Amino acid sequence: MNNVTITDNAFLRQFETKIDGHLAKIEYSSQERKVFLTKFIVPEEISQEGFKEDFIKAVLHHLQEKNLRVVPTSPQIAGFLRKNRQYKEMLPVGIRI
Repeated sequence: MNNVTITDNAFLRQFETKIDGHLAKIEYSSQERKVFLTKFIVPEEISQEGFKEDFIKAVLHHLQEKNLRVVPTSPQIAGFLRKNRQYKEMLPVGIRI
């Protein structure tokens, strides 16, 4: 995994990272101990191989360290979780993808 440095912009409720001067972000909303990952935005100018997966992994590791559950409402993030079953334990009880 490439080193992707993320920032939690709590004011705008989004995780951010800059690459080549462009801002990629994952918007979220929080409820109790769950984080709903609602929107995944990566500018077209960012075409680095594997960047999207590395960005999602960095956000998931950040949330895992805080012991939070993840509800992926973004189709891209849900698809990532479908392919990467090792993150399945981060889903709340009763949520299947």
